[in-house]
Amino acid sequence: MNFMERAKELVAKMTIEEKMAQMRFDAPAIPRLNIPAYNWWNECLHGVARQGCATVFPQAIGLAASYNTELMEEVATAISDEARAKYNEFKKFGNTELYQGLTFWSPNINIFRDPRWGRGHETYGEDPLLTGKMGTAFIKGLQGNGKYRKLDATIKHYAVHSGPEYERHGFDAVVSKKDLYETYLSAFKYCIDHADPSAVMGAYNRVNGEPCCGSKTLLQDILYGEFGFKGYVVSDCGAIRDIHAGHKVTSSEPESVALALNNGCQLNCGDAYLSLWDAYEMDLITEETITAAVEKLFEARFRLGMFDDDCEYDNIPYEVVECDKHRAINRKMAQESMVLLKNNGILPLSKDVKTIAVIGPNADDVRILKGNYNGTPSVYSTPLRGLQDNFDGKVLYAAGCHPHDPNSGNWSGSPMREAEIIANKADVVIMCMGLNPSMEGEEGDTFNGDVAGDKKDIYLPIPQRQLFEKIKAIGKPIIFVNISGSCLSLYEQDKYCDAVIQCFYPGAEGGNALADVILGKVSPSGRLPVTFYRDDKDLPPFRDYSMENRTYKYFKGNPLYPFGYGLTYGKTEENWVSDTKVEITNKGGMDTSYSVLKFKTVPNPELVDFKKIFIKVGETITVEF
Repeated sequence: MNFMERAKELVAKMTIEEKMAQMRFDAPAIPRLNIPAYNWWNECLHGVARQGCATVFPQAIGLAASYNTELMEEVATAISDEARAKYNEFKKFGNTELYQGLTFWSPNINIFRDPRWGRGHETYGEDPLLTGKMGTAFIKGLQGNGKYRKLDATIKHYAVHSGPEYERHGFDAVVSKKDLYETYLSAFKYCIDHADPSAVMGAYNRVNGEPCCGSKTLLQDILYGEFGFKGYVVSDCGAIRDIHAGHKVTSSEPESVALALNNGCQLNCGDAYLSLWDAYEMDLITEETITAAVEKLFEARFRLGMFDDDCEYDNIPYEVVECDKHRAINRKMAQESMVLLKNNGILPLSKDVKTIAVIGPNADDVRILKGNYNGTPSVYSTPLRGLQDNFDGKVLYAAGCHPHDPNSGNWSGSPMREAEIIANKADVVIMCMGLNPSMEGEEGDTFNGDVAGDKKDIYLPIPQRQLFEKIKAIGKPIIFVNISGSCLSLYEQDKYCDAVIQCFYPGAEGGNALADVILGKVSPSGRLPVTFYRDDKDLPPFRDYSMENRTYKYFKGNPLYPFGYGLTYGKTEENWVSDTKVEITNKGGMDTSYSVLKFKTVPNPELVDFKKIFIKVGETITVEF
């Protein structure tokens, strides 16, 4: 008997009230059928999240910067090992609670269309193909390839979702059919075609007037119809209530529930599906629709091996959590996520350098390692600690300023003066600046209350700009490390610093990986998954969802650093022999990993494929697409 047949047999034994209760994310037990309570909500954006210690890998945007699908699948396999290990222990308690199950609401494959969106660092960047291929590798690593599903992966947020955060519960994203299919839906289709994700999460917003979690166009016509999706759909948390409370498309909760369920949203995060009975009594939904939804949900639970004793993943031991193997994968991914944007020859750092000054509010802040939707690392390396542990000379340190509050110096002892003192005493200054996850993120998660986690602009915060000017005036060589989940304007840093490194929120091994790059233990090989603009003036209005003048495909200006840009310590040259074949030669410097990007240029530049290779000095490698 296959998983769906078993699901049908079990669901047939349930009362209609029991079936309705199983459509909530916090599904109760049905003791008479030996069904334990199950909480569907779990997160693993870049490591098992919100449930104690776990290996915290680089934030999603950093994973994308690696352009390494093979390593991405290794990362996701490590995550799924840890997730299964935790589940194997939690289920011994008789049921699973919040963040303890096998159904994970990751990855986020929305397109990072505007650098001001606070949640952009949860995505794989601005390009649909990069997003689709990295998402596919991640899903495969999560779900496994056995008799049973290892985990359920959930692609989100479907669809056309990228801010503004503070309007998301009532916002209508108006898009053309061309932009809808070419940009906003492309990665969803790619992942469905290539990775068979178990679930899709509906977004908060409307698209062209229809609420995403109740949209006939998005769910019935496109997702289940055109894309042939076979899995289940879960609402974002509270999104079904938004249909009447925020979008005003329906006039009551039972009507919202009916709109969502009848268009194919089987599972509710939130409590709107408490109104399923009211909708049923009002003849807005049928028992047949309810039954079909619950059968899909139990097919998923059977496919995960929850009711069997021969699941191949049941014996994964708890000892895999934060094990040495996973830490090694983490350090390698963190190395490959670093993007070298400028280097006048100062990197890798010369052995003649005896004293470095590490300056900036991000130098020793553990938050910048973790990103959001994160677990807790029990062992971690900040940029400062990484340099202290790996540099043979003397390391001086000063935070220099508050990350964003220009008045903080009034009570913290003028930290800028300390930064000036140590800069004067150093051979080289390494400035660790940028943002942290309290400054860009989801509604309710950040201090930017009036913009709910989005960024007002793309500039460094005022106190950091003041600190940079003070240190720049001293005249010492500066290696600028920008730590952020999104584009910041680095025009001044590109102009005045000797080297610039973009370090996305790099995970628990981030400090060690940054030290490896700066000290030349490895060559940097990351490439930007987003465009780095020069100025706010380059950006269209944030609320406008047209792709006109957005991302590398359609931007009409001159970016500071283009999408796909990134330097290495090797002297690599590309010789395109044909449209599908390129010879890569490393003429000197260092052995290096290298991402080969294939673009087409008509009618707009567009990434059509990429491959990551490792190439030694003096070697030529032929890559065929």
